[in-house]
Amino acid sequence: MDIKYGNCITVEDFNKLRTIVGWNAIENELVINSIKNASFITTAIYNNEIIGMARVCGDGGYTVVIADVIVKPDFQKKGIGKKLMENIMEYLKNNLKDGQEIFVNLMSAKDRETFYEKFGFKKRPNENVGAGMTQWIKK
Repeated sequence: MDIKYGNCITVEDFNKLRTIVGWNAIENELVINSIKNASFITTAIYNNEIIGMARVCGDGGYTVVIADVIVKPDFQKKGIGKKLMENIMEYLKNNLKDGQEIFVNLMSAKDRETFYEKFGFKKRPNENVGAGMTQWIKK
């Protein structure tokens, strides 16, 4: 399978990936801003179709969030998600100066925690931290 990796995604492909894995579509203006303001985006492309994506959001300081790690169901379990995460981890490490340390956060999809543990992430809650928490706010 000839998978290529890039760093661009359209609003349509962004929402297409989200909905194909059962996540809600995001309003176009918010997606545009999410893409534009991401610190880093990595995409997986097969036959000119985006089949996976992941992105990094950050404050420009010590805190970053890995978001929207998605691979189309037909392409899961083929190492594509692993490569997307490797791309992210390489990006994060390559953008640190000697001695710098950043705090990397992510919210795993249900039952996907073991995937992220392979990259050094720790399940929450644990002996040091509480459970991660989320909330959607709508007007």
